[in-house]
Amino acid sequence: MPTDLPEPLQQLHDMLEALPPDLARQSVTHSSWTEKRSDSYERLAFLGDSVLGLAVTTHLYPRLEPDAFGAGRLTKVRAQAVSGRSCRDVAERLGIPERLKNAAPPEFAGPATEQLARTERVLASVIEAVIGACYLEFGYIDVADAVVEAFQPEIERALAHPADFKSALQEQLARRGTVVVYEVASEEGPPHERTFEVAAMVDGAELARGSGRSKKDAEQAAAESALESMGGV
Repeated sequence: MPTDLPEPLQQLHDMLEALPPDLARQSVTHSSWTEKRSDSYERLAFLGDSVLGLAVTTHLYPRLEPDAFGAGRLTKVRAQAVSGRSCRDVAERLGIPERLKNAAPPEFAGPATEQLARTERVLASVIEAVIGACYLEFGYIDVADAVVEAFQPEIERALAHPADFKSALQEQLARRGTVVVYEVASEEGPPHERTFEVAAMVDGAELARGSGRSKKDAEQAAAESALESMGGV
């Protein structure tokens, strides 16, 4: 665990450290490492996803002006704050990649585990599993406070810079007299942990790709990558 742990992560870190060994181990166990899929982090991630969404929603609801933030804007802010990219960032700050690598059985150690520890979908699922495990052990109120603290940078970023990369990309392309079309390149994972990869296509050529846990998230990620390649972000 990094010694320079940011203070907003301290609560969630301390809860993770205080988990019973079986829950702590399950929260960082990939399904390919165990004969029984139920021993992996997947069910905990399913639970943690709901806890994360409720905690952030409960934090945002009284904070934002009703006239300025209707249900639609609230949904967009929350989606950005708890997106796969946001979850990955929190997981990295919490030291989850190292925990994953340390948890891998010896026969799975090596390049495959190194790749898992860098994959957004895996890191997002593990941080959700950690939240789910902490919820089971410590209850909603304490975990919600820890979650809001841990995700505070992502929440503030979503409020200050709402992401609509698709619109920004289309505006840039419109000046060139062309449009972007999004095509699903691949789908991976079980139904409750699906990851989509989407290609942003312009005039039949691929401009960029992005991935996300929904087609909309993947399209936004592809648009963001396209903008970066064009110097627009």
